[in-house]
Amino acid sequence: MSKLRSAPTLDDVAKLAGVSTATVSRCLNNPDQVVKATRERVQSAVDALGYMPNFAARVMAAKRTSTIGAIIPTMENAIFARGLQAFQEELHQHGYTLLVSSSAYNPEIEEEQIRTLVARGADGLLLIGHDRNPRIYEDLERRSISTLVAWSYLPDAQIASIGFDNRTAMAELANRVIELGHRKIGMISGISAGNDRARLRIEGVKDAVKQSNLSTSDLTIVETPYEIENGAEAFSKMMSHTKPPTAILCGNDVLAVGALHRAQEMKLQVPKDVSITGFDDIELARIATPALTTVHVPHREMGRKAALELVRMLENQGTGTSAQLATHIVERQSLGPPAGT
Repeated sequence: MSKLRSAPTLDDVAKLAGVSTATVSRCLNNPDQVVKATRERVQSAVDALGYMPNFAARVMAAKRTSTIGAIIPTMENAIFARGLQAFQEELHQHGYTLLVSSSAYNPEIEEEQIRTLVARGADGLLLIGHDRNPRIYEDLERRSISTLVAWSYLPDAQIASIGFDNRTAMAELANRVIELGHRKIGMISGISAGNDRARLRIEGVKDAVKQSNLSTSDLTIVETPYEIENGAEAFSKMMSHTKPPTAILCGNDVLAVGALHRAQEMKLQVPKDVSITGFDDIELARIATPALTTVHVPHREMGRKAALELVRMLENQGTGTSAQLATHIVERQSLGPPAGT
């Protein structure tokens, strides 16, 4: 039986490259401090031997893993994809590795994932939204885990955030809908319990209705999980009313596309028979038929700035600074005045 080959060591790399182990270490950890010719020689030795640095030893020496954990509510659609991609790209530029988990909008699963990421040595965490048990934040602070929230901006929150004002953004869209002449309005929202983004968007629509002196009885709200089919079912439910809404605002583009598809199945013309709007401005909004009027969220800017802020927090051992990003309405073909106006 052949003898198992032991893994190559730092000494092996140094001998093959004809340099000291200290030089190899500098090449791997601080390449800018080593001349190009030496770096290339060391890299050739690393490639030839298949050498991999001892991660555990490096962690023990540095007392940090250079790993960031991010827990997003879902991977089933593109709502978080663009922001998370920019977040990962910026972290990579600063030498950090990203670990991603999905909670399926379940607070118990999210709490379990937070514990797991911390146990695996995550130096910092990116969380989506502010709604969670305060005990979680207290535990993270006690463990000195740098934590930042994205996709929601609340200036007085316990944890710093890089995000936007969900309430104001949705109120602006609702005001535009009302300005076009709509009086009977529907809203298909995500589940608001434990989701401050969904809750604040509902409040934004209510704010616009109240400020326009419309009757709250003319506002219909349905909460449902963020899936295309659920948006379609909620649309059917609303349009079955004796006096259905002339405009339906959806809590995100995924629900809105579901509503659009069901409208087409019901032979309703959008926006002639009913207007439909979304929120997020993901790719789906632009390729939908008709293209969705929606709220543009600066996903990439948010992801990049969140990464920069988390890196700053880790390297300066300080608390985070919140930043509010601007959103704006993107008007496309799914919104128009109500019939007869």
